[in-house]
Amino acid sequence: MPRVLVLHASVGTGHKRAAEALATAFTRRQPGEVRVEDVLDHTPRLFRVAYARSYLELTDRAPLVWGYFYTQTNSDPNLAEFTNNVRKLVESIGTTGLKDLLRAFAPEIILCTHFLPMELLVRYRRNAQFTEPIYCVITDHAAHTFWTYTEIDGYFVGDEQTRDQLIARGVTAGQISVSGIPIDPAIAEPKDSSEVRARRSLPAQGRVITLFGGGVDDAHVRLIVQGLLRSQVEATLVVVAGRNLTLLESLADLQSSQRLQLRIHSQVDYVDDLIVASDLVITKAGGLIVSEVLARGVPLIVIDPIPGQEEWNADFVVYTGSGVQLRMCESVPATVQRLFDHPHLLAEMRACAHAAARPHAAVTIAEQVINDYMHQRYH
Repeated sequence: MPRVLVLHASVGTGHKRAAEALATAFTRRQPGEVRVEDVLDHTPRLFRVAYARSYLELTDRAPLVWGYFYTQTNSDPNLAEFTNNVRKLVESIGTTGLKDLLRAFAPEIILCTHFLPMELLVRYRRNAQFTEPIYCVITDHAAHTFWTYTEIDGYFVGDEQTRDQLIARGVTAGQISVSGIPIDPAIAEPKDSSEVRARRSLPAQGRVITLFGGGVDDAHVRLIVQGLLRSQVEATLVVVAGRNLTLLESLADLQSSQRLQLRIHSQVDYVDDLIVASDLVITKAGGLIVSEVLARGVPLIVIDPIPGQEEWNADFVVYTGSGVQLRMCESVPATVQRLFDHPHLLAEMRACAHAAARPHAAVTIAEQVINDYMHQRYH
């Protein structure tokens, strides 16, 4: 197998998880040299910290500001000059370390799950400094203008709507494959819900709800949990704090009710098990978590999407019939109650989730990239 380099940027967790899923798929396809690198590890420390923190600070503390920036830079031609200046700054700061990596590893194929490394690679290609194939893997159900380059060898996108957005910006249809968003190939393998519940000490009978609270406002999670505790919902509620370091303290005084068993965890390494064990998942609309939940055919309640790309992901959940999006967190308990009181609604959402899922996306991408490489090499 050719040497494959998968580049991401540690801005949130989804880009890295997609990169790791691709690396796993390439390794399963054929043993060889596959390397995953964070492009920010190859930039000056000050830039690395500022770049990652600026996004996380905006999306966590000022999501409306981020949403305005996302929307305006995506659609307002008057901001084109500003966008180009940002890109020139990135290029001037970030090139040396990545060039060293390319020389040392000498990849024969590169895939990017974030637009930052793609920006740098395209500039190298324009200057005849890099000629190997470059592929872009978009990790949300939307293609912001930052992702748009006509010079690369191929795009892999989550759905037809994302493909159409790229075509509208000048990317040819032949460059784009609707593969789904790459997730760990292991998620495509069957798991028995009863066995998983037993392994994770969850009740064999009754409803299980998992709430992934990473990146969700503490007050909103608390409102949801309190509302469910006061409701008539009979279930086990598993809350996972994830990267939300203050959430555990925020929920520390809450206890199980007669109807609702409450379990609160910090970070866990068995997210897929929890999804398999669940009748319903409540989460933000990150591209990776949405894809992972749909791959298991579990209905979703989407809350607090980050303005911009997560709103597109939330819309994908809704228009595929795989779940609902709620603007007010106080509405979650009543929605859960209605779904549990009307099992046919939950069953229909489960069927729609299965239909919308693309659990083999990472393998599909690896297969196509290798086939392209072999065709170009031997023909």
